Amino acid sequence: MSKKLILENLSKHYGSLVAVDNVSLEIDPGEFLCFLGPSGCGKTTILRMITGFEEITSGNIIYDNAVINDVIPQKREFGIVFQSYALFPNMTVNQNIAFGLKMRKMPQDVIDARVNEILDLIGLRGWENHYPSQLSGGQQQRVALGRAIAIKPSILLLDEPLSALDAKIRVRLRTVIKRLQEELGITMIYVTHDQEEALALADRVVVMRDGQFRQIGTPWEIYKRPKTSFIAGFVGTSNFIQGKKEKGQVRFGSRILTVSGLESVESETVHLAIRPENIDVLFDEHAAEGLVSTNIIETTVEVINFLGAVVRITFMVEGEEMLVDISEKEFEKHNLKRKDNIRLYFPPEAFHVYTEHYRKLI
Repeated sequence: MSKKLILENLSKHYGSLVAVDNVSLEIDPGEFLCFLGPSGCGKTTILRMITGFEEITSGNIIYDNAVINDVIPQKREFGIVFQSYALFPNMTVNQNIAFGLKMRKMPQDVIDARVNEILDLIGLRGWENHYPSQLSGGQQQRVALGRAIAIKPSILLLDEPLSALDAKIRVRLRTVIKRLQEELGITMIYVTHDQEEALALADRVVVMRDGQFRQIGTPWEIYKRPKTSFIAGFVGTSNFIQGKKEKGQVRFGSRILTVSGLESVESETVHLAIRPENIDVLFDEHAAEGLVSTNIIETTVEVINFLGAVVRITFMVEGEEMLVDISEKEFEKHNLKRKDNIRLYFPPEAFHVYTEHYRKLI
């Protein structure tokens, strides 16, 4: 049975560089937690401190009510899956999965039974006598997963395990990982820079930047209620507008926008974010009836990007490039073309209001 893992005022310094900056978190037994953030934000460093591969500068890692800072990796009840599969090339699938069990000197009949169980779990029955070089990348990653869970770890840590795979295989393996976690009921801690992956897998997401936790919440909370403009831009796509408060509204260039939630902002300059799918395209001439007139904007289709089920349209407002998403069906129905005129509605309640400017990371 998994036990609670606590990160208590955890920091990691490399000389003057602060990689992880005094973070605290409680991870519940059986929880699927994702650390999400751009490269260099400290997420892998946290994972390595949890496994014991990285020394802690300050703070504690508490597992099952005991501080484990000085416990060597081999003595922790954790499994780990790396980005590079790290399989033994001279061992078969069967032997790779059995490796951790053999190191623990388990009886051969127990090892055989456990390996057979794992082969069924990861969907590689019939491949047990193949070597890693005879497997696809996705199959190799399944073997790495199988080897990690064969020892029945209390916690499984995964460090960007799918980043080396192509898009379709990544999506398929996400399903495998989620199913394994639910069937086994173990705690999983997953590191990724891919926001779609984090939202698809996690019970809770920890968004990191500059070694700090910027927001912790369910995927729904992170996407629908981003606490900062950085999160609004990093998780999903947002349009950003900088304006000035003016009589309870926001002046944006020559336009006045009605925005909900302005009363919480004291500064004169406000930064707004609105997601492309939350802007309405008013195709019907009567569609504007009952809407806030200041938030209806007439503009021109600049670029059309077909994304499958969604069509993304680029348009300009007050010299700023913005995006709106419509369904493929709606796009086909109205036969939109480049340079067509369109009317857009920005619902007052669809804006996120921030006091800080979103700085895009390259």
